[in-house]
Amino acid sequence: MRWSCSETSGSITTIDDVAFWGLTGEHQRQVLGLLPIVVVVHVGRNRLPEGQGGGAGAVQGGAEGQGGGGEGGDARVGAFGRKPKEWSMFISRPIQLLKLAGVLSLNLTEKWIPTRSIQSYSTSALLNLKPLNSRISDCMRNGFTEEAQMLFDEMPQRNTVTYNAMIRGYFQNGHFGEGVSLFDEMPERDIFSYNTMIAGLMKFGDINGASEIFQKMPFRDVVSWNSMISGYVSNGLIGEALRVFSGMVLKDVVSWNLVIAGLVGVGKVDLAEEFFKEMGTRDIASWTTMISGLASAGRIVEARGLFEDMPVRDVRAWNTMIAGYLENGCIEIGEVLFQKMPQRDFRSWNEMINGLVRNQRIQNAMRLFVEMPQKCRRSWNSIVFGLIRNGLIKEAHAFLEKSPFSDTVSWTNLIVGYFETGEVDTAVSIFELMPARDATAWNVIIWGLGENDHGEEGLKFFVKMKEGGPFPDEATFTSVLTICSDLPTLHLGRQIHAQVTKTGFNYFVAVSNAMVTLYARCGNSNSALLLFSSMTSHDVISWNSIICGLAHNGNGVEAIEMFEKMRSTDIKPNRITFVGVLSACSHAGLVDQGKYYFDFMKYKCCLEPTIEHYTCIVDLLGRFGLIDEAMSFLRQMEANGVEVPASVWGAVLGACRIHKNIQVGEIAGERILEIEPHNSGVYIILAEMYLSSGKREDAERVWVRMREKGVKKQPACSWMEVNGSGHVFLSGDSSHPQFSRVCGVLGLLHMEMEIGILKSNAASFQEMQVLNDECSESV
Repeated sequence: MRWSCSETSGSITTIDDVAFWGLTGEHQRQVLGLLPIVVVVHVGRNRLPEGQGGGAGAVQGGAEGQGGGGEGGDARVGAFGRKPKEWSMFISRPIQLLKLAGVLSLNLTEKWIPTRSIQSYSTSALLNLKPLNSRISDCMRNGFTEEAQMLFDEMPQRNTVTYNAMIRGYFQNGHFGEGVSLFDEMPERDIFSYNTMIAGLMKFGDINGASEIFQKMPFRDVVSWNSMISGYVSNGLIGEALRVFSGMVLKDVVSWNLVIAGLVGVGKVDLAEEFFKEMGTRDIASWTTMISGLASAGRIVEARGLFEDMPVRDVRAWNTMIAGYLENGCIEIGEVLFQKMPQRDFRSWNEMINGLVRNQRIQNAMRLFVEMPQKCRRSWNSIVFGLIRNGLIKEAHAFLEKSPFSDTVSWTNLIVGYFETGEVDTAVSIFELMPARDATAWNVIIWGLGENDHGEEGLKFFVKMKEGGPFPDEATFTSVLTICSDLPTLHLGRQIHAQVTKTGFNYFVAVSNAMVTLYARCGNSNSALLLFSSMTSHDVISWNSIICGLAHNGNGVEAIEMFEKMRSTDIKPNRITFVGVLSACSHAGLVDQGKYYFDFMKYKCCLEPTIEHYTCIVDLLGRFGLIDEAMSFLRQMEANGVEVPASVWGAVLGACRIHKNIQVGEIAGERILEIEPHNSGVYIILAEMYLSSGKREDAERVWVRMREKGVKKQPACSWMEVNGSGHVFLSGDSSHPQFSRVCGVLGLLHMEMEIGILKSNAASFQEMQVLNDECSESV
């Protein structure tokens, strides 16, 4: 069989007896439709005799035995219909092999090019790497990293494009460590290699690594500079982005847009406006970014003016202006502008629907959804999200079941909604029934279980995810480490730490923050400090983690020192920071400093105190016997219109218990019981205070009141971790399998303590005897 085709390049014009790999006539016609792009596939059982091979313009081959597509052939050869010893593919213009695979109804996940075929191809005298490089890119783009890795490993010859495709694919699919290692192994690098590395390192938060690559580059183009600016902007380092921008000799419109977008992102709209005015050439992105920035700053009138000044307005500009109005609560004006649009796209409708949802106009959003001429996946998701946000979880569930799109995003949002309402079992059952689960769905189920005190179940799902789900990402490890710190389980946390380091996710700030919190909550302050110091960059959560962690472990002075270091950076403290600082002052007995930091937070940082801050101050004053001052502080709170909650009164009661102030303790206890009448701990503390001061009748009165209210003391509970296993102990519970051994050890400890006390008392008695004798002699 001989087919002819016309190719403008004229390099290849015939296909000689390829038998079309056993395809049907319809498929043959579809393949022929691609011939202007894909030219010539040769399959042969025998090698060509030396000297008979055609040049670059022809491919010859013979077939013996069965023709292509004969019955009884080996199914593993798939599309070839034969067992080739040698095959070649020539592509006259670069294309994606997935296009051809779609015509042939092939699935890349089934490895339709057998390994032995790749080997035969690679040993061909006419080696062409373009198809394989293209296949690697396609595999990576579709998430098939293993297939791409296998193809790469089987290639005896590789060029720079091959390495670049692999590195870019690794970064796209979250395999940070593999991407860095392959870059180090590259025999030769081009400008694309360096630019890919910079973008990948910045994506994974390795700022120093990206900067080092940039400095070592033998030559740079504008993309190199823009990659650095984009990376700094995405990591919140706008100062560094401006420094790189100022060092550029040649700036293109992308450079200016990146800086303007970065300044808008951190709220520096005035400076962004200066850069916008300084620009020589602007594109649509320049105008829309500036309009969006002004709208985000509440300067909606100026944004509208800029919109009117645009020389050309496309649908993106209209969408941005409408989104600005909706963001500022100007619903009616946004709707009027929407009606005036000369043309609309999917985003126009979705912006309106999302804006209405954000502004709690769910009925208007549903009306607009009905009017939408063609509904897309995002519009369905918006309505589902709106219903969930308005607490209509059941309605969202029913609406989603009517959707023509089996959308993972909507089902994931629904799971979040059920978790937020505490319906854990329903959330888990929906996850189990999902037809497809991506990494976000797995992350949500792990996060939700941890947030609802089902951390151990969340860890089980993490194990399932590793066994048969997608590759864990930044959010996965952050959630799992958070669960480990909440339980807490240091042994398992260390295992996760090892996995994080192995996969390269320790370069993510969020993951490193979670590891710092883990070690701090488990009492290992030294490891927490070491991790914090090794981080390439810090955000406010990083500082909060180490400050609160040190305070939690009683290292108050160190926590204050860390806060002072934070003040020397560009990162501003938030309310959580001051909770850690005030708690540190309380642990360290720094009363005056605690008062200073409270005023500093309120008047210098303009942060309104929350209940946690008030509780810290009352605890600080109460710990050191300043109970009257603590009561004055509470009266001032009430005068300022702040309702004093039970937790603050609890801090006063705890201080009164320590310093035996029954009078104020009674007041605090009664105020707590007004708010929480079934708080058994308050009854017990009051009764103990009465008994310690000899007021047995008052103590009995408290016990009677407790019984009349039907309040029962909750059994005491404690747990500990031994050799990686958790052990829980309840008061009065003897079900532990090693209960007898535990009691025996406790008995021995009790005896040792008694012996120590006797020795201590004996020593004290002897000292008192000597002191009395000395006093008698002096008299």
